[in-house]
Formats: sequence, C-alpha cells, structure tokens
Amino acid sequence: QVHLVESGGGLVQAGDSLRLSCAASGISFSSYAMGWFRQAPGKEREAVSAVSWSGITTVYADSVKGRFTISRDNAKNTVYLQMNSLKPEDTAVYYCARHMTSTATLTTGDYRTWGQGTQVTVSS
Repeated sequence: QVHLVESGGGLVQAGDSLRLSCAASGISFSSYAMGWFRQAPGKEREAVSAVSWSGITTVYADSVKGRFTISRDNAKNTVYLQMNSLKPEDTAVYYCARHMTSTATLTTGDYRTWGQGTQVTVSS
C-alpha cells in the first residue's frame, strides 16, 4: 500500500523559512516524478512545484519561483520543499503527491497518490 507522509509545517512569520518533507513508502519511489500542492481555505488545490524522477528537472508555479526549492533524495524515498521568504498568502495545507509518470508537471490530474497534508501558516 502506498503511503505519503508530509511533515515540517508550522506557524511562522512573514519572511521566515520552512522545509517540508514527504516520506514515501510502498512505491518504487525513484520511478516517479513527485509534486507539492497547496490548498488555502475556500480555494481550490493548486500546484506549487514538481520534480522529475532523477531530480534534474524541476518546475514551479509563478507565485513561488525564486522563493521555493524542490528536491528529492531517492535513497531516502523523500521529497523536500524548501520555502524561503514566506508570505501570508503562502498559508495553506501543503500536500505531496506521486505523479503517474517520471516527468514533472504541474497538472493536478497527472497525480495519483496524495498525502494527508501539513499545515503552513504565515503570519504578517
């Protein structure tokens, strides 16, 4: 059974940093691209970033470019999201997800398995 478990969320002030982690089990982790998504109250889930199976190719939503960095460690079956210069509008529940292929995309429908999410709250 596939499990994705996010961690690292919390309450921070604007300008601070957080590092989210997502540990995967039950899958051939290195075969798939992985993504991070977020959902704020009253809003639809949106893609934040994705990384290819090798970690070489990364993609970002315009809203986080230059502030967030996605990476992965295939030996640890873990994907990370380093979030710097956080803003109040980054407040959301953050989810990691497994892509249906090895190619990184920001299309929600391309993802098949989702974690339970971790809350990130940025105060002004």
